[in-house]
Amino acid sequence: MRDAYHEELDSIGDGLVEMARLVGSAIGRATTAILDSDLKLAESVIEADQKVDELQHDLEARAIALLARQQPVATDLRIVVTSLRMSADLERSGDLAQHVAKLARLRYPAHAVPADLHATILEMGQLAQRLMAKAAEVIITKDVDLALQLEQDDDAMDLLHRTLFQHLMDDRWKHGIETAVDVTLLGRYYERFADHAVSVAKRVVYLVTGEHADEIQAADMQQEIQA
Repeated sequence: MRDAYHEELDSIGDGLVEMARLVGSAIGRATTAILDSDLKLAESVIEADQKVDELQHDLEARAIALLARQQPVATDLRIVVTSLRMSADLERSGDLAQHVAKLARLRYPAHAVPADLHATILEMGQLAQRLMAKAAEVIITKDVDLALQLEQDDDAMDLLHRTLFQHLMDDRWKHGIETAVDVTLLGRYYERFADHAVSVAKRVVYLVTGEHADEIQAADMQQEIQA
């Protein structure tokens, strides 16, 4: 019975990894769709989000069944509860990738992103995909140091987000209000996607250590000050 129980716990982790890989792929494909005005690709991203939703529902059902049948304590309970929270982060990430694809569909056959912002949006999309790939690796390896690095990696996304706003606020902006709204939304989608990847990594830190990532980082900083 205990072997079956731990196999079920492992399968929940496998489901989280699959969700992370799916949403990472989705944000990459959605970025291509928005930059290339590729309607077919956008539609495929939108449709594929159903798979992420189904995985989340399945994971939730299995986690709740484990809570009911096994009444896990201590570490096992932390695994189940934290996994539920991670699945919610990943599901929202899938929704954000879908939002990017829906914007590509809405503006088709026109391009939602002006040519002078293509490089910035491409970089945001690639960074979002890398962050989620790293989050998937953290789920697999339970590497606390790697998990803590994600927040530093996210600083690059914040910088790109600010770069977008600098373009929008520039007196030389010539692309109109509608495009300004589109770019503002895109920036927000990518920023929030990255935030969810960081959140997943932080939850792994809690799962492994029983401490919140912010507490560990604050303690490390205090040690550096005292050294």
